[in-house]
This record gives sequence, structure tokens and C-alpha cells, in this order.
Amino acid sequence: MKSHKLFTGVALVGFGIYFLLKVLKVTPFESFYSWPTLLIIVGLAFLFQGFLGKDYSSILPGVILTGFGLHFQLVNKLAIWPNDTGTFLLIIALGFILFHQKAGSGLMNGVLFLLLAGFLLFYEDIIDSITFIQVGQETLKFLTPLLFLLIGGYFLLSKRK
Repeated sequence: MKSHKLFTGVALVGFGIYFLLKVLKVTPFESFYSWPTLLIIVGLAFLFQGFLGKDYSSILPGVILTGFGLHFQLVNKLAIWPNDTGTFLLIIALGFILFHQKAGSGLMNGVLFLLLAGFLLFYEDIIDSITFIQVGQETLKFLTPLLFLLIGGYFLLSKRK
């Protein structure tokens, strides 16, 4: 079993800095005194454990927690930041791809989530551009979740090697 001293140390130092800045009421950081910052701290602790501690199973939760925390911090502060379901899938895809880079597995999941993220981020544009199909947009919007269910069911029911 891997030692989680690095994770614990980074998390406690991060929480210490967070609460110290909050108690001291350091004004440049006032917008960071919220729960998304705590997600970022825990996520960074996982990433330190994953990369520096060579505990590669910590990379995926680290990317997800850090990414979700950053998303919730930035969504109302940056006009260009997308507030879409596809953003979450993009963060998960990044986590799987980084995990694959170190552990050698998870690439198919990363690519699948990346494709789904792209589809969801550009969903309206894709639906609008499919003019050659004589099916209405509402029908396509209904068929999309069914497609996800079918693909997910295939992965759940197909035999594992």
C-alpha cells in the first residue's frame, strides 16, 4: 500500500493557507474563500500524490477535483468559460488521458469522454448542421440520450477480456 503522507501534507498545508488567508481577510483572495477552492486544494493534493508520489491511481481524482473546483471558480468570472455539461466530461477526459500517460491504461475512456465532451459542447451547432437528415431537431434531441444508453449498455454487457 502506498504511503499517503504526501497527499495528507499537501492537503493540510493547503487548508492551512486557505484558512489563514480567510482569517486575515486578505482582500485579493476574497473571491477564493469558497467551497470550490477546497475542491482545488484536495485535487492538488491528489495530483501531488499521483505525480510526485508515483501513486498513479490518484491522478484521475486529482484532475477531476481540481478541474471541477476551477470550473466553479471560473464559470462566473470569465465570459469565455463554458457553463455546459460538456465541460465536466472534458475535465474527466483530461483525467483519463493524464492517467493513461503514466499508468498505460484508460486511453479508450479518455478518448470516449473527449468525443462526448466535444459533442455536448457543440451540440446545438452539430444538430443545426445536420440538415440532410429529414428528422426534426426534437427527434434528434430525443435520440441522443438513447444513443448514450445503448453505448453504455454495450460496455456494461460486453464480455471483458
